[in-house]
Amino acid sequence: MKKILVSLVCLVSLVNVARADEGMWTLYNLPTAVYDQMKQYGFQLPMEQLYQSDNAVKNAVVNFGGFCTGVVVSPDGLVFTNHHCGFDAIRQHSTVEHDYMLNGFISKSYEEELPNEDLFVSFMIDQKDVTDQIFPHVKGLSTIKQGEYVDSVENAWQKEIRKQDSTLRVEVKPFYEGNKYYMTTYRDFEDVRLVFAVPKSMGKFGGETDNWMWPRQTCDYSVFRIYADPKTNGPAKYSKDNVPYHPKSWAPVSMQGYKPGDFCMIMGYPGSTSRYLSSYGIQERRDALNAPRVQVREVKQEVMLRHMRASEAVRIMYESKYAHSSNYWKNSIGMNKCIDSIGLIQQKQQFEAKIRQWQDTTGYLKGELDFDKLAKLYQKRMKLTRLRTIFRETFYTFDDEVTKRAWRCNWGVQVHGPKDKPKKQYYQFDDNSKEWDLATDSELLSTLIRNYRQQVDKDYLPDFYETIDKQFGGDYTAYVNALYKKSILMKSGKRIYFNKKSYDKDLGVKYGISISEILAKINADLSEFRDDIAEQERLLCDAVLRMEQDMPNYSDANFTLRMTYGQIGEYTLGGRPSGYYTTARSLWEKMQKADENFEYFAEPVMHELLSSKDFGPYADLLTGTMQLCFLSNNDITGGNSGSPIFNGKGELLGLAFDGNWDSLSSDIFFDRQLARTINVDVRYMLFMMDRWGHADRLLKEINAK
Repeated sequence: MKKILVSLVCLVSLVNVARADEGMWTLYNLPTAVYDQMKQYGFQLPMEQLYQSDNAVKNAVVNFGGFCTGVVVSPDGLVFTNHHCGFDAIRQHSTVEHDYMLNGFISKSYEEELPNEDLFVSFMIDQKDVTDQIFPHVKGLSTIKQGEYVDSVENAWQKEIRKQDSTLRVEVKPFYEGNKYYMTTYRDFEDVRLVFAVPKSMGKFGGETDNWMWPRQTCDYSVFRIYADPKTNGPAKYSKDNVPYHPKSWAPVSMQGYKPGDFCMIMGYPGSTSRYLSSYGIQERRDALNAPRVQVREVKQEVMLRHMRASEAVRIMYESKYAHSSNYWKNSIGMNKCIDSIGLIQQKQQFEAKIRQWQDTTGYLKGELDFDKLAKLYQKRMKLTRLRTIFRETFYTFDDEVTKRAWRCNWGVQVHGPKDKPKKQYYQFDDNSKEWDLATDSELLSTLIRNYRQQVDKDYLPDFYETIDKQFGGDYTAYVNALYKKSILMKSGKRIYFNKKSYDKDLGVKYGISISEILAKINADLSEFRDDIAEQERLLCDAVLRMEQDMPNYSDANFTLRMTYGQIGEYTLGGRPSGYYTTARSLWEKMQKADENFEYFAEPVMHELLSSKDFGPYADLLTGTMQLCFLSNNDITGGNSGSPIFNGKGELLGLAFDGNWDSLSSDIFFDRQLARTINVDVRYMLFMMDRWGHADRLLKEINAK
């Protein structure tokens, strides 16, 4: 594969040396060399149609909910995103009687489309470099002070832009480890409604068995619609009077398919990468973040899954929590295996030796960038980082209701009562008993707090462990049962007078105070190292950029709009080709194994549909079969879920939804030989809308060619 850059030693590939299939590029300042390479690969649009023009490709791409990506595919504001991105919205509308998560959802009219509280989409309007206005004022400040200054500038600019257009919002974020700052302008739409969802059996087919694996047959998509003010076609809070949003442009949907070597491009909102991270930081991530995360999540997931399999009602309540937990559990396992299998830490150390040599020769950042200092700082912080991971995974993921309420009281729940009479002010929790199950929650919390004690030093045990030992004879279950049955925090609808002496004596309140005190202690101990490490990592990135100043370098992902390009194609592992697409037949064959693996279950109608010999217009023109998922060598990470994958004409081929096992190190290192993006084919998506959903009105609206 032709490279953009002059070939260096292979070690250089461990940092941000751009290749045709590597890089998360910002669009407003896309290097000419990158665009030229895209054209050689088969991109057919002028450069301005990526970002600048009224019908630019980026205009159809949205930040979906602040955690995923979506794409507008119709003149009436239809949005495609992944099924797992719409998971929680679908779950919130589900009941045992109307289980849209299990059975899918099909709206037959605008009136049947379901609103979703707190769900929004954002269109990126503009982006620009504001480094000169920010960096001189934050250089040398602590991490906290830097954040405070950036927030103050962002707020000021927000007020200014709102004077021009009240529908706009700005964000100022650091790029290149804080060596650059960009301001991004967005327009948010807050009325987003669920339109269509396939059954869980298809939208999550293969479950954790197939997660991060190839081959895949998951139909990972859902459909939403943006609604707007009927007078302005602009953003509006939810109202029954709102109408479908009419964008100036949208992504055309292609039925033409793809073949190996075809150009492809993904636009989306990758969440976070650390490709400039030092070897010491990678070791910390492996041993103090990934490894303890895996341990704690294995404990909690076993409890959740057992209760979910015993009750459909419990499954609906906890399925979203379980999916979120298990996704990054498996991600952490895979990342650590990749780090070790390619010797990434050792290779990064060798690259850092190269930087030291260059630094000695040029004198750049001499006396500032200090590798020995960085090594010592990380060594001192390692144990504390591991401790914080275990604490957060135990007490800060809000998997159980009592811990969630305890934290909310510590943060300050909405205060009720007269402002002039503090003693009569109170907190109050609404009845959300339909969102959690007592037996599941109780076992989950008792298991987690037992595990926490086994994993950490006694100096970092919250005081409530003394209560367990002295008042409950060391019985974790009895203590947790008392929390749920006796604590005022769990009396939904009851007034909690936090100014009364009895408040601090409540078992649940004391539990919340004790965990907040330990978190404060952990954070205080960690703060000793935070600023120095952040500054050394910034200087390391600065050195890399200066050493490679003749090369285009992309910034780490930070959930801003990025473009990655490459080609359709398979990979080879152990001398065996992977194949670059999966077929309906391969899905049907997995369905036959449902007795051995419940994650391969599918309803009888799916067996019938996928065993068909006639897929009509959804069959590939070259292979004659319907292709379900396909591989590309695009560079993505978390947050890219739901990102559109386009062909060289800017037409939609499908949605990115996962990576293969060998891509799990991509947050810190992109393996161009083995890392692949797994995409769901838009023809498979439309087939399900047609043959299963009979959603003729939506198919007509999309008007795929």
